[in-house]
Amino acid sequence: MMHRSTSLAARIVTSPSWSVLRSAAYSSNFDLQKLQVRYKKTIAKPPTENKSSTTNNERNGVSHLFVPVPVKSTGEDGTVGVELVGKISKQDTLQVLNKFFRRSEVKLLSAEHGLDNYLFHQAFISFRKFCLDAETLPVDLHILFSDINYGAGHVDDLFTYFIRHAKQIFPHLECMDDLKKISDLRSPANWYPEARISPRKIVFHAGPTNSGKTYHALKKFFESKSGVYCGPLKLLASEVFQKANEKGTPCDLITGEERRFGNPDQSSASHVACTVEMTSVVQHYEIAIIDEIQMLRDQQRGWAWTRALLGVVADEVHLCGEAASIELIKSIMVTTGEDVEVHKYERLTQLEMERKAMGSLSNVRPGDCIVCFSKNDIYRVSREIEGLGHEVAVIYGSLPPTTKLAQAQKFNDPDNPCKILVATDAIGMGLNLSIRRVIFYSLIKPTLNEKGEREMDVISTSQALQISGRAGRYGTQFDHGYVTTFKNEDLATLEKLLAASPETLEQAGLHPTADQIEMYAYHLPSATLSNLMDIFVSLCTVDDSLYFMCNIDDFKFLADMIQHVPLPLRARYVFCCAPINRKMPFVCTMFLKFSRQYSRNEPITYDWLCQHIGWPYNAPQTIMDLVHLESVFDVMDLYLWLSYRFQDLFPDSSMVRQTQSELDSIIQMGVFNITKLLKNVESNTTPPSFEEGDMALPKKQKYIRGRRHGFKKDMPE
Repeated sequence: MMHRSTSLAARIVTSPSWSVLRSAAYSSNFDLQKLQVRYKKTIAKPPTENKSSTTNNERNGVSHLFVPVPVKSTGEDGTVGVELVGKISKQDTLQVLNKFFRRSEVKLLSAEHGLDNYLFHQAFISFRKFCLDAETLPVDLHILFSDINYGAGHVDDLFTYFIRHAKQIFPHLECMDDLKKISDLRSPANWYPEARISPRKIVFHAGPTNSGKTYHALKKFFESKSGVYCGPLKLLASEVFQKANEKGTPCDLITGEERRFGNPDQSSASHVACTVEMTSVVQHYEIAIIDEIQMLRDQQRGWAWTRALLGVVADEVHLCGEAASIELIKSIMVTTGEDVEVHKYERLTQLEMERKAMGSLSNVRPGDCIVCFSKNDIYRVSREIEGLGHEVAVIYGSLPPTTKLAQAQKFNDPDNPCKILVATDAIGMGLNLSIRRVIFYSLIKPTLNEKGEREMDVISTSQALQISGRAGRYGTQFDHGYVTTFKNEDLATLEKLLAASPETLEQAGLHPTADQIEMYAYHLPSATLSNLMDIFVSLCTVDDSLYFMCNIDDFKFLADMIQHVPLPLRARYVFCCAPINRKMPFVCTMFLKFSRQYSRNEPITYDWLCQHIGWPYNAPQTIMDLVHLESVFDVMDLYLWLSYRFQDLFPDSSMVRQTQSELDSIIQMGVFNITKLLKNVESNTTPPSFEEGDMALPKKQKYIRGRRHGFKKDMPE
């Protein structure tokens, strides 16, 4: 047999072996010296020094997202290889594979095919397992191992088989360019061709809370021939729905959970009030209103405002929000070829910051609203105030909308003895409240940072202004508003927050669509939905001067939860878009049960639901009972949300909605008697924390205040 040189380049030129010729096809016209130089640049250097695309992917964690697909030998060749050249010991095979792994030229050629260090290592582990575990290898591979053992072949000749195996376990190697094209998000305006047919008139109504900006936009809405109002909350959409119909403008209501008609004959009206996620990007309107436009910076929901801004089809699009959004909106509209007309408004009533902190709850006055950022603080403060002989209304985020409205009406009613409100920042939008003074019980709030990590920090200027602005609202009994803090040490911080301008918006949120993920799944059929999302986010290209990718942790949490449930990809995607609080175990459990029932093509009936949630319920006796009822209400919301998308298997939406209304009344009873519920908890014990990281501990507040002492340098100029 011909002697094989250890030089791969020489063998490619001189060897007549068909296996070597196949190797040459992968590396034609290469120069060994250039190959070695490139190897030193791409393989030998540590990742932090490498500037190549493959190692950048490795450093950024993209490669680690690709999970190897198991491959087994089919054994179709039977014992043909053994009959031709005899058996090969596993030990000899392992020695050949180890020599192959140590070859620097092999690593370089692998890099040329998209295998960085991590992928190469994973591919080799799989290839080694394939070779060692198989009872019979493919005949040509068996013969090659025999040739190498007898000196008639070289370990580099394995490369053809190795790279073929690598592309089997890592399908993305064959379609990386396609994946990058699918996840190219640099021109999201082009996703909405109907909105690009003719330029829209963009009108920005900018101003602080209680400046009348939304009023002026709604005036155009009510007078138009057709229109759509896109709001951040069901409460706001419902309010516009009611106002429009009261004014004689038939208007439909569309939220994630329901559709209500403005016309008596149940036909579609020319006007629609909807939550922003439900905005149509196909239907043409004369006027469109997108409220609270600054929320396009929201880490989780910002994509919905971006979609509405770029995609709503209307002659005029009226945006309402903070002035800090103006420059970003103008920059985005440059990409659509549309100009922005800006109308600025000033606050209609005066807002004054008091020079003295509240200090003690005994100093509470009629018209006061004490703002807390945790349920524990809500319970503690409301109980203490009622202990002082005052009636209290309570509003927090997880309460049903109707309960929030009932508490607001109780507080607003001048004939009701309830004159004190204890609330979270849920009062920041969606509720009309007659507040004289806003008192911040704390300025520390749990938030999600840009990485999706939960942290405690001082509220932003935007949040401080939004909440403070609820005091002294135009048209209420208090035409002069006041704001202060509960603790003296927070006064200086609040003063700086209110004196500053809101942080200028720099980016708007984006999110992968179902179509994009389906195309990814076509190329990567073995990847899980959560894995597909991770890969998409890692490979996507966005214009980071205008956009960012929204946090997908909640989506991935739900995707991982139901990964074992056999569902079509589109249905799985829709399920994972469900707006549920993943910190509520009961809601998550029911979400899983819904998905399992759906996967079996069995209808989720009213009786089935009642059996699994334990309906009916009595009035809550303890605060824990109330918290559980809130979870049950959210489960019914989830049912209604799914019924809107899968009507055939969630058939009893009307009965569930009626039952949910009954549950709402029971929850209202509990909230009206919240102090009694707190007293029914074990005596002399503090109510447990109901949300992870919910309680802002005094020591932690003190630490954060200290860390942010003199935080003027962090404030915008």
